[in-house]
Amino acid sequence: MANHKSSIKRIRANATKRLRNRYQAKTTRNAIKKLRGATSKTEAAPLLTTVISMLDRLAKKNVIHKNKASNNKSKLTKFVNGLA
Repeated sequence: MANHKSSIKRIRANATKRLRNRYQAKTTRNAIKKLRGATSKTEAAPLLTTVISMLDRLAKKNVIHKNKASNNKSKLTKFVNGLA
């Protein structure tokens, strides 16, 4: 167990941030799955914009790597453009 007040507070803060990061990452993964399940372009286009903003936000906060976000955005955009 930590002995200093500041390290105890840091442990609490890290636990809170970890929970928030896990929640946001899981929500983004669920949104990606929902987007991949879309069958028409009209249904997928608004989902794509929300997923892209979610990925950008995660990359900005270093929850995921910026290249991973970039790769996901590219693949999802190609997927949506390929829909009829």
